[in-house]
Amino acid sequence: MPLTDTRLRALKPKDKPYKVTDERGLYVEVTPTGGKLWRFRYRIGGAQKKLCIGSYPDISLKQARDEAYEARRAVASGGDPAFEKRKRKIRAEFLSAQTFEAVAREYIEQMMVQNGRADGTIVKANYFLDKLAPAIGNRPINEIEPFEVLAPLKRLEATGKHETAKKCRSFAGRVFRYGVATTRCKSDPTSMLKGALVTPRATHYAAILEPTELGGLLRAIDDFTGYMVTKLALQIAPHVFVRPGELRHAEWHEIDLVDGVWKIPAGKMKARRAHAVPLSKQVRGYLTDLAEMLGREGYVFPSARSSKRPMSENTLNAAFRRMGYSKEEVTAHGLRATASTFLNESGLWNPDAIERALAHGDSNVVRGIYHRGKHWDERVRMAQWWSDYLDELRTGGKVIMGKFAKG
Repeated sequence: MPLTDTRLRALKPKDKPYKVTDERGLYVEVTPTGGKLWRFRYRIGGAQKKLCIGSYPDISLKQARDEAYEARRAVASGGDPAFEKRKRKIRAEFLSAQTFEAVAREYIEQMMVQNGRADGTIVKANYFLDKLAPAIGNRPINEIEPFEVLAPLKRLEATGKHETAKKCRSFAGRVFRYGVATTRCKSDPTSMLKGALVTPRATHYAAILEPTELGGLLRAIDDFTGYMVTKLALQIAPHVFVRPGELRHAEWHEIDLVDGVWKIPAGKMKARRAHAVPLSKQVRGYLTDLAEMLGREGYVFPSARSSKRPMSENTLNAAFRRMGYSKEEVTAHGLRATASTFLNESGLWNPDAIERALAHGDSNVVRGIYHRGKHWDERVRMAQWWSDYLDELRTGGKVIMGKFAKG
């Protein structure tokens, strides 16, 4: 006889569990504690199986019958409803543990650290994650909706950090796409936010582009009274015009003072290609002074707090501020623009050699051969000429002719 709500309410517990059938494989199991549990019994390939549906009255009689009906349809189609339910439960438990922060940290480790991305790039990724984590870090990545990502981005915008907001959105998008690729979520909700953020105004790194002003900067560096390692880094930076992150992460094993070459591995370069920097006699002199002070192990420009860490990314710019230069006048990164402008305006050097020196569009894929690339001989001569010219400006000497831009 099919069950009714009246019969179900009247069922009393016994010393042992017992079953009361409904129809077509559905029954209720009454436990010694009074629980009434819906079960559906079916067969696949001669083997009897059981699907747990839920408890009464949380699952009503009608709902239990509907569940049993869907289970019978699944069996008729060759499926196994109990197995599918277990899979759904396991997946739900798995996904609930796959928070945005957990997946993001895995992405940073698997796709950035292990792929040899530059240290500076990895630091920035962790910075972006720190900005997003308070809002969505503990949320299961497959449940996050666009408005949840937009909220922390808008908070960044409200403080004027438009570029940071844009880069955080981009980073979040990479994490979500990694989540899709690894079956932790089904889509990238940030794809719907591309028009929701203020487009940051393009800015350029402040740079000195006038010879007498550059001479003044070089003299100010020589008069700097701060930490000696910082002073030597400031003295070297105008000569080599690498990116600030590449300079501060330099290690002694990369530098050959005899042959006069600094071999920067691909993992430290923005373009992920190995790069070589010819060292003028002036730069070799500064590096020799550093080696005598600190030895030739580890970082060339270590932090003042720990020799096992490079100097902070803000060290050089902070030194410029101490020297009286504002961020609108000079930046460490702007020294690259200074060198590029002066070298091009001199008319003495092949523009391709200058671009290669700046590591722009370096197409040399033979990464083990740092010093035999195209324009190397010209770059060696150019590096020495540039250092000699900086010395002339420092002492107030001759100025090369050229239509220099005004800063």
